[in-house]
Amino acid sequence: MPVKLSVLDRSPVMKGEDSVLGILNTVKLAQRADELGFHRFWVAEHHGSDILVGSSPEVLISHLTAQTRRIRIGSGGVMLQHYSPYKVAENFNLLSVLAPGRVDLGIGRGPGGLPLSTRALQAAVISESISFTEKVEQLDQYLRSQDDDGLRAEPVPSIPAALYMLGTGESSAKLAAEQGIPYVYAHFINGDAELLQNSLAVYRSKFNASKGRRPELILAVSVLFAESEEEAERQAEEHVNYKVIFESGKTLSIYSLELAQKLGEQAKEPFRINAVPASIIYGTKETVLIKIEAISQLHNVDEVMILPTAHALEQRMQTYEWLSAGIVHHVDGGVTK
Repeated sequence: MPVKLSVLDRSPVMKGEDSVLGILNTVKLAQRADELGFHRFWVAEHHGSDILVGSSPEVLISHLTAQTRRIRIGSGGVMLQHYSPYKVAENFNLLSVLAPGRVDLGIGRGPGGLPLSTRALQAAVISESISFTEKVEQLDQYLRSQDDDGLRAEPVPSIPAALYMLGTGESSAKLAAEQGIPYVYAHFINGDAELLQNSLAVYRSKFNASKGRRPELILAVSVLFAESEEEAERQAEEHVNYKVIFESGKTLSIYSLELAQKLGEQAKEPFRINAVPASIIYGTKETVLIKIEAISQLHNVDEVMILPTAHALEQRMQTYEWLSAGIVHHVDGGVTK
């Protein structure tokens, strides 16, 4: 089965740029991805960052659906730990009424920012000691208008938002499988081959089909183009991720050493930082698409979602245009290679 190609955008800004430009660039990129035939376009959630400025996916999604024609628009993802599942369902039900059949709701368990922004987001939330798993269950019920207490998240759309779980390991894969929802593995955050293989195996082996869905796997990868394979490799080696490892055993990955240091200090817990090479699919415009197809076939995924390493608008746009060479026709509103 041909793999679908989609896009993840984090609304980055270059040093010295106004954050407003980051959002306006995302709008331009969504429109171009729509024109080029990509299957879906997702936007991320980050807080307290002057580099990645998309802080409210649901607001941005509303605008993007109005500015595009057929491409699916979604969140990659909503950081559910901060929010009421009921309110998230209301937001995405309303979006689905406004853009029927085009809205995706990707959720993640990460904070999307440093501890200071997390505390600010959760300052007014009344805690009922509800687990992340319970939040996912509640959210799914509200989206499907099946709350046990008779409470519905209005308005109820004819086609609800499609729910997806984001993650980078076996625990998130297991949760997605048990909930019977599609799983998106963030290879650009953790590209460890064994972890990826094990996570996908857990998802497939434990998938709960009782909710009427089929297993669906998406691989989100970072891509980098250069004029030669050697230059691409050199540039890829310059990209590093930083893993903050806390004394408690909790780990978080972040793209900046400065932010990794701040994250550890704000958490007020002993920590250490490990630098690890970023997971990137790199090469020339002739070879990157071949590598994307190879990794999708190796892991038998349904879709690959691409995230350019470049932050400049022109380079991101060029990445879309080069990759669109692998898109040949539309199928039921989707795109295959």
